[in-house]
Amino acid sequence: MTRKPAKRKSADEGAPAPSFAFHAVTQARWADFEALFEGKGGPKYCWCMAWRSTAEERHEATNATRKAAMKKRVDAGTPVGILAYAGGEPVAWCSVAPRETYRPLGGPTATEGESIWSIACFFIRRDFRGHGLTHLLIEAATTEAGKHGATIVEAYPVGEDAPSYRFMGFVPMFTKAGFKKAGTAGTRRAVMRRPTGEA
Repeated sequence: MTRKPAKRKSADEGAPAPSFAFHAVTQARWADFEALFEGKGGPKYCWCMAWRSTAEERHEATNATRKAAMKKRVDAGTPVGILAYAGGEPVAWCSVAPRETYRPLGGPTATEGESIWSIACFFIRRDFRGHGLTHLLIEAATTEAGKHGATIVEAYPVGEDAPSYRFMGFVPMFTKAGFKKAGTAGTRRAVMRRPTGEA
């Protein structure tokens, strides 16, 4: 899947905006995932295990054990998320996976016939921020969930002034993408949902 965002309005307005391709993290793409997370500014301190870790994994958590736990899931074929590529290089990440593969995130109980996938975090390399990539990641994540039979994509963003959970995204970006508020989780996070069939 390849998408090109709207032209960036900035000092480099004369330069063309980059094109991005999106791919699910699999065994074959583990090296790309590893390179992004261990690169400059990457989230190698968490390996996106904050909402995935079991009680046992949390008890002995280190950077190395978190990485190993994530690799174990990828090797087992468990969906964990998507990478964004620019020029063949991984530049961003979105955690999107079946809700049951995370610890409780705070969304409402699934009703009969619902299959829910959750968007739990984002990381965009600093030099690729400001290109509208978050919106493209949301769309690509929703498409990926739909491919696997999800009927609902759920997200847990915060207000733009929130002091924590900012890695989960902000409410306005999900509102713009057509998500509707379905409740709250904790004191800061909204629960927002969108059917996978809606553009």
